[in-house]
Amino acid sequence: MTLSDVTGHDPAGQDPAARDARQESDETHKERVDRELGELLQGLRVAATGVQVLFAFLLTLPFSTGFDKVDQTGRWLFYVAMLSAAIASICLIAPATQHRILFRSTLKELMLHRANRLGVLGGIALAVSMTCSTGLVVESFLGILPAALLAGGVAGLSCWLWFVQPMVSLARRRGERGDRPGIMGPETP
Repeated sequence: MTLSDVTGHDPAGQDPAARDARQESDETHKERVDRELGELLQGLRVAATGVQVLFAFLLTLPFSTGFDKVDQTGRWLFYVAMLSAAIASICLIAPATQHRILFRSTLKELMLHRANRLGVLGGIALAVSMTCSTGLVVESFLGILPAALLAGGVAGLSCWLWFVQPMVSLARRRGERGDRPGIMGPETP
């Protein structure tokens, strides 16, 4: 990673988007799909590790002393957090498992589109789980109002940074280029 990758400013005065377009134009379709699938699987591995830690914590929580003192709101927060962590784990691990099963097939582009959709669904489930987990912990110590405020902050921040901000950037870029495929990418081949 270079300074221009982090800052978005190329010291040579080249536009990073133009540089990326030139780099992509030098790739064949197969090379691009291979690169994008590798990058996507690597990103999902990182996210899956965090989800697994959260899921493990949630699985041990009912066996902790004091869990029987959690009120009905806290129990619902726990159930939703645990279920959404399980869904996130499944969605984020599925592309690696499917990649192993479909290895050396001619279905890499299908895997790329499917893995992208599963990554987005896994991110949504992870945001729900983190929001409910935050609400559960804060509610047990500070009460319902601070829990609602902090959980709302977690929900809002994850929603903005993980979904809204990238979609706004994508829409702006597509508006500049004049193309308008769906948010989740082109239809599966």
